[in-house]
Amino acid sequence: MSAQSAAAPYARQVATSNKSRAAIFNGAKAVIAEVGNYQSNIAQIALRAQVSKATIYNQFADKAEMMECLVESEIIRLTDLALSAGSRQEALYLLSQQICQDEALRRLVETDPLDIAKLVTITSHPTWVLAHQGIAKIFGQDFAACGVILRWLIGQIPSPITEEESLLQSKRLAATLFSQ
Repeated sequence: MSAQSAAAPYARQVATSNKSRAAIFNGAKAVIAEVGNYQSNIAQIALRAQVSKATIYNQFADKAEMMECLVESEIIRLTDLALSAGSRQEALYLLSQQICQDEALRRLVETDPLDIAKLVTITSHPTWVLAHQGIAKIFGQDFAACGVILRWLIGQIPSPITEEESLLQSKRLAATLFSQ
């Protein structure tokens, strides 16, 4: 048996695990968008994700761990999206729109304000380190510029802006931060 064929079952297992994880995260976001975090439960998320509760518990110790991994996954998704933009201004606009149009965030603002307060408070928590690293990866290592961008985006979680405002503000911010 070749090394490649021996690795094939492992690769399929990882692919299945990644598909399950993506389905779980999508299911969790859908349920949160409907009822909020505290009112959601693993059974609802499993049903929406079309996986068993056992599948969720095979990947996460509990709902809290699943939610933390969901936030990290969203940071990575948003970083990748912004990296695909044609310009820094477009990256700012895309990030703004994703935050402002996220139905799960909208529901959390309504139902779980203390969680939102924790979410928008910059700390040394690994999730915030990941967020800052993502911003630096997209916009460069200028600490001050990254801080301004991160705070601009954070402000849109509890107070989303319109698409027009997002476009105008992203243009102004890019012109201010990156015109050299």
